[in-house]
Amino acid sequence: MSRSALVGNVTAMLEDAGFLVSERCAVRPKSFDVAARRDDTVLLVKILGNIDAFDSRTGIEMRRLGTHLDATPMVVGLRTRDEELKPGVMYLRHGVPVLSPDTALDLFIEDVPPMIYAAPGGLYVNIDGEVLADERAEREWSLGRLASEIGVSRRTVSKYEDGMNASVEVAARMEDLLDAPLANPVDVLGGAEDLADEDASDDETDDALVAVLTRVGFNVHPTTRAPFKTVSEDDGDEENVLTGHSTFTQTAEKRARIMSSLGTVTRTRSVYVVDDASRDAVAETALIEREEIAAIDDPDALRELIRERAASS
Repeated sequence: MSRSALVGNVTAMLEDAGFLVSERCAVRPKSFDVAARRDDTVLLVKILGNIDAFDSRTGIEMRRLGTHLDATPMVVGLRTRDEELKPGVMYLRHGVPVLSPDTALDLFIEDVPPMIYAAPGGLYVNIDGEVLADERAEREWSLGRLASEIGVSRRTVSKYEDGMNASVEVAARMEDLLDAPLANPVDVLGGAEDLADEDASDDETDDALVAVLTRVGFNVHPTTRAPFKTVSEDDGDEENVLTGHSTFTQTAEKRARIMSSLGTVTRTRSVYVVDDASRDAVAETALIEREEIAAIDDPDALRELIRERAASS
């Protein structure tokens, strides 16, 4: 299957599941392909045939964007270099959850989350330690008796009851032996790893624009591979602002349209800063000239200007 067809299939699946899906981010470089929202669930989705193409810088970027846009970064892919992704399994690459299309369909269409996750050494499940302890106690089995039955140490069984996860093989033996479900679903939407402090971006950005946005009271978060250059937020409850900047070319117009679509999904405003603007907006992305934005010294004034320009589209 071509990557284009795969993107189309995943997008259609998300729409069938009730998600509002953005335009495809068909510009380079790009950290994700589409954004999607259903109720309060927001996804940033990268779609790949071979997930080995997903590198650490893209993983960091997606996790950073997930933090600033209150979204879950996710990769949907078909295979690694060596094997097809297994259905019903959540993988993790560079801190980002990875699902096969079948697993994503089960999660979002059938409301059936994966029960297994991949980690170094094999496939594992989240054991419900309280259920395990209750089932053992009901049979009046000692830790040693259960350990002997499933072929592990007494200490390992104690750790399972304290919440340690188990391999798929051991979990299956325990469930067969106790005739009870012991596994908890994998939390895909909470599966992305937190960013460490040293993961901050060191890529170049427009320092003059960042200085203006910072001066008027925004916390500015530069991006590296998104269709926009920054995500800007303040301490109030207002929407975040996606910002782009460049000369106004056909590529800039394309980026501005994508930013508008992403803004609809992520409930953000978008603004594109240019040297010379011949119109007020592209879709709902406001166009503001560099000299205009440099003269603004209040975040409310900037927000109002963005709203006025976007409303004129």
